[in-house]
Amino acid sequence: MARILIVDDQEMMRDSLAATLAREGHEIVAAGDGQAALERLRAAGRFDLLISDLKMPKLTGMELLAEARKLRPDMPVVLMTAFATVQTAVEAMKLGAYDYIQKPFDGDEIRMLVERTLEHSRLKLENQALRSMAETSNAPRPLVGSSAAMEQVRKKIEMVARSNATVLICGESGTGKEVVARAIHAASDRRERPFLAVNCAALSENLLESELFGHEKGAFTGADRLRRGRFELADGGALLLDEISEIAPGLQAKLLRVLQENQFERVGSSLSQSVDVRVIATTNQKLEVAVREGRFRQDLYYRLNVVPIELPPLRARLEDVPELARHFLHQIAKREKAAFRHIEPEAVKLLQRYEWPGNVRELQNIIERACILESDAGVIRAATIEPWLRGQSGGEGLIDGAALAGKPLAVIEKQVILSTLEKFRGHRVKTAGALGIGVRTLGMKLKKWKEEAVKGGGS
Repeated sequence: MARILIVDDQEMMRDSLAATLAREGHEIVAAGDGQAALERLRAAGRFDLLISDLKMPKLTGMELLAEARKLRPDMPVVLMTAFATVQTAVEAMKLGAYDYIQKPFDGDEIRMLVERTLEHSRLKLENQALRSMAETSNAPRPLVGSSAAMEQVRKKIEMVARSNATVLICGESGTGKEVVARAIHAASDRRERPFLAVNCAALSENLLESELFGHEKGAFTGADRLRRGRFELADGGALLLDEISEIAPGLQAKLLRVLQENQFERVGSSLSQSVDVRVIATTNQKLEVAVREGRFRQDLYYRLNVVPIELPPLRARLEDVPELARHFLHQIAKREKAAFRHIEPEAVKLLQRYEWPGNVRELQNIIERACILESDAGVIRAATIEPWLRGQSGGEGLIDGAALAGKPLAVIEKQVILSTLEKFRGHRVKTAGALGIGVRTLGMKLKKWKEEAVKGGGS
């Protein structure tokens, strides 16, 4: 709840107002005149709201308002007066007051005014934060790589950026799907508006619904205030739905309605709101397979898949590895204000022989780790990175075509998942994170294999 400073030279009025607002859960600090209030503003830390009487000795409400605006320009101010006139209201608003209330007033009036004022202030600060976030997060990150595959991705980005169509970006975990999404937004007409992202795999169905659509005060236990969702906050801009395949069926229907009608309701409300948001979705799964298996709505799939972009895994564009490695080196040197390092030719060759199951993200991690250990030498050596690429088993991770040749992909997938699950001692969240898949997807695969084993044992 809020921290409120109440100022009135009438003790009975001051105590009554303090008691009314304290019952709402607010922290109350009281002052008997304008000068005392000014001292509290200077010494007592942050206040969320100032409520002051207009007529007071030593310092009037108007004078206190002017001084408060200098000390805390973001703090809303409400003035109380028994002599309310249009001229008084206009003067107060010119000086920066949010509102005023005429004495005498009842508890409901002041409670509603305080709630409205605090909500307005919260939304104002939230919008300021979003604009600041948009200025930094909307800056395009470079798409590094000169391979033919990356040139095709760049052409697709340039093409889709001109439209407002929904985009579906597919690719393995760590291939740079969010980087591509940000590049699309930065090249579009919406670039000055917010770009927000939601990880659909990280939240439960109820939390994700509230995150996307917001909720009304009292909509559920713990909803102590109105909360705007990501669709509402991203209005006019773009919303990235990361790992869209992990959205539960119930939410899929609500998302479909937003895409079809540009309307939604907050949780706990029946009032429809219109919104103008470009949706960019990403997935590391084959959504068409999820549709066939009944895990993903076909109509939603078609709505999302207006413009598909497929990102190649790093092992399919190994010629980009040296350029990517140098790019990460430059980033780290700039961030750490260190001398620019270089990579031994043998180390580069080693990097290009690795299969990169974690893709670009894994390469970045390797380069960062090497920079830490080679900080004195200023060069990344093959001897440093080779043990990481080979793994503990003396060869795990480096491409071994003979061992992989002839094995069905389904068999390889099952072996990798079960081995990783064993490595993490059955911990599904850690396993899913290491493999770059959703926990729900992992659970469905394990269930499927269990059912297959039962059927096989009974035949």
